[in-house]
Amino acid sequence: MGTKLATAFSHFDQAELRFCRYLNRPSGRSMPRAFFHGVSVLGDGWLWYALILSLPFVLVADGGFAAAHLALTGSVGILAYKLIKRHAVRERPYITHPAISCRAVPLDRYSFPSGHTLHAVSFAVLGAHYLPELAAPLAGFAFLVALSRVVLGLHYPTDVAAGALLGGGLALASLRIVQSMPT
Repeated sequence: MGTKLATAFSHFDQAELRFCRYLNRPSGRSMPRAFFHGVSVLGDGWLWYALILSLPFVLVADGGFAAAHLALTGSVGILAYKLIKRHAVRERPYITHPAISCRAVPLDRYSFPSGHTLHAVSFAVLGAHYLPELAAPLAGFAFLVALSRVVLGLHYPTDVAAGALLGGGLALASLRIVQSMPT
């Protein structure tokens, strides 16, 4: 990792420590920990896979296209966040700060950006586009996924903010591409 990026992350890590500790505190109790762990597990992809698989049945005429759109956008999201993580190499908060408790098994070593949040926001935006009646529950769930990642000690707030920006940008860019396609 570049020295400038390492220095920037070090400054952010220190600046975010108090907020991370505040958000991580409820994970020491069984009910909040179980709730946020459940949200995080659903954010592993299970809810998004169910959404993709249901679209051909819910949106009969355009469901196959919508499902392919979500799946392709999700695949691009995986590539983007893995590429960024490989170069950013920001350690997870529980590794850097002993005051942060890790309450879930991380899917990989580094924290920046949050892939869970990237996909939650991306699929919430795309799901709301195809199923506007689900916009509020999808947005609420995306928020809970982002929050769960910090509560469980796996990410800093800037990790989830970056994931949300990337996911939202990716979803909006893919919608622009789809809308520019000839009918």
